[in-house]
Amino acid sequence: MTDAHETAADRSLRTTGGAPPDEAGSSASEAPIPLLEPREGIPSVIADEVALAEVTAAFAAGSGPVAVDAERASGYRYGQRAYLVQLRRQGAGTALIDPVACPDLSGLGEALSGAEWVLHAATQDLPCLREIGMVPTRLFDTELAGRLAGFPRVGLGAMVENVLGFVLEKGHSAVDWSTRPLPEPWLRYAALDVELLVDLRDALEKELDRQGKLEWARQEFDAIASAPPAEPRKDPWRRTSGMHKVRRRRQLAVVRELWQTRDRIARRRDVSPGKVLGDAAIVEAALAMPANAYALAALNGFGRVNRRQLEQWQAAVDRAKSLTESQLPQPGQPVAGPPPPRAWADKDPAAAVRLSAARTAVSAVAERLNMPQENLIAPDTVRRVCWEPPKVVDAESVGAALAGYGARPWQVEQVTPVLVAALASAGNTR
Repeated sequence: MTDAHETAADRSLRTTGGAPPDEAGSSASEAPIPLLEPREGIPSVIADEVALAEVTAAFAAGSGPVAVDAERASGYRYGQRAYLVQLRRQGAGTALIDPVACPDLSGLGEALSGAEWVLHAATQDLPCLREIGMVPTRLFDTELAGRLAGFPRVGLGAMVENVLGFVLEKGHSAVDWSTRPLPEPWLRYAALDVELLVDLRDALEKELDRQGKLEWARQEFDAIASAPPAEPRKDPWRRTSGMHKVRRRRQLAVVRELWQTRDRIARRRDVSPGKVLGDAAIVEAALAMPANAYALAALNGFGRVNRRQLEQWQAAVDRAKSLTESQLPQPGQPVAGPPPPRAWADKDPAAAVRLSAARTAVSAVAERLNMPQENLIAPDTVRRVCWEPPKVVDAESVGAALAGYGARPWQVEQVTPVLVAALASAGNTR
């Protein structure tokens, strides 16, 4: 680790001898610069408590924001646990930590509790970081900042290139990070992911401030940092791909039994459920309702399954067949709140008119502010207000309704006037 710190603009000057990138990214006369090596080389992976204690002390003594990233093994392992954690901070350099060898990083998390954490797409990494004891109190999300600032492409590679003028190699994003030992090219990729994250944060903060959106971004970041862990999803089997083909309750029960059996096997083996049995095979079995293992083997997805496994899957089908009517799942996923918008015209035509007017109004505001509609206000929030509008439609009541559904103050301020006008123009018939 080293105390040396060089900004992206400094690096551009040193590498090209030219001017630093302008506000929109690299200057028109310069091609983006490939970023091939970390500034201090690839650090050794921290895999024991002694080395972890040294890194913790070094990062606690560092200064400024700390860049944080995590690599998972989605598609390979069960769940979304972290298999590598990357950090970078001025005065401490870059650290790569193996959370399999060091599963408790709460000490490191506490040492960094007073610092601002910089993450890209924070909501993707925070759950797996929370599992190992790392929970930020303040954060800056560079992906969300890019959305609010109006960038059309907000992936890390695109943002680093457009804002800082550097090209990140992104070829290892979907590899199996549970592999041990991790190959050197993967470690290089992982270290480079946090190499310029603080530089990107600084540039985006300036751009948001220039657009008058910095306080909005801070409210969004605070909301992410203070959000409680997500509740477990109810009836996760209903998200099986291809479920729209399954209509009968008995067939739904087959999907449920096969999904739950697959989940138990995947958990026990610590592999991705899709590697145990594909969604398409589950749906095909539910539609066919095979009478025995031989019939099951004839279906797509089961042909190469051995006899013992076939019997296991057929047993799940048979369990579903044996359920009483009262034990069968109800069709359709339980919905909290308004029904799907496509049903509004039949269920409540006046609400459908309100929703159409509100969507048009919100879309116009989002276009004026140069940001995606879903970042201006959650679509579900708009639907809820339109489905059950306040008895008196005015700025106070509509603003209170938005806040009650979780809208931040800046969102309430921007959206309330147009929603009031849209609800009034559509008529507040309930």
